[in-house]
Amino acid sequence: MTFRKKLQYFLVKRLNISNKEALLLILAGKIMIDGQGVFENVMISSENLIMFENQVLQQGREHLYLAFYKPRGIETTLNPTIAGNLKGILPIDADLFPVGRLDKESEGLLILTNDGSIFDKTLRSENKTEKEYRVTVDKKINNDFIFSMSTGVNILGKTTLPCQITQIDDFTFNIILIQGINRQIRRMCYKLGYEVLRLIRIRIGEICLGTLQGSEFRYFKP
Repeated sequence: MTFRKKLQYFLVKRLNISNKEALLLILAGKIMIDGQGVFENVMISSENLIMFENQVLQQGREHLYLAFYKPRGIETTLNPTIAGNLKGILPIDADLFPVGRLDKESEGLLILTNDGSIFDKTLRSENKTEKEYRVTVDKKINNDFIFSMSTGVNILGKTTLPCQITQIDDFTFNIILIQGINRQIRRMCYKLGYEVLRLIRIRIGEICLGTLQGSEFRYFKP
């Protein structure tokens, strides 16, 4: 479990010193947090590496970042009471959570991490994070379909933002989105008279699915 507390309070307990002594250490720049000197009584958490004169006061927790191929038929939930939950197929024994979602019938790239800060960095709409998908539909794609998908389709009472569409073959296309309406691609296709047969997320920002197959993963650095 992650705790948060003031650095001064941590030093008092860890070094068995007074509040005044702890504050003087901070103001003198004697304390390092995650390799950086601090000069004020900041908030810390159990994830921070904290050092004093080359002495490790708290080891902190290593942040892990995984690119994971979520198979089709798996729910993006860590709730073990839900059938086909993600937790049951996680590739390593670590306290990881998914950044974003993929619906049960979709597959492909899912980012797993124990770093809570990456959620906002990756998914906040103002960051315009691109998410790219490869989609196979039930009938031949025509120019009207490509135009409508790329300029915007009215779903759930709103028109989707313009997006980039690249046709791969008669039935398959890549689409790049910067918004995250629930089941957006499936709803867009359905509105235009198409049914999605397969939907694979192949990229989030700069992280690509690459050669990963179902339930495989690789580590990456953000």
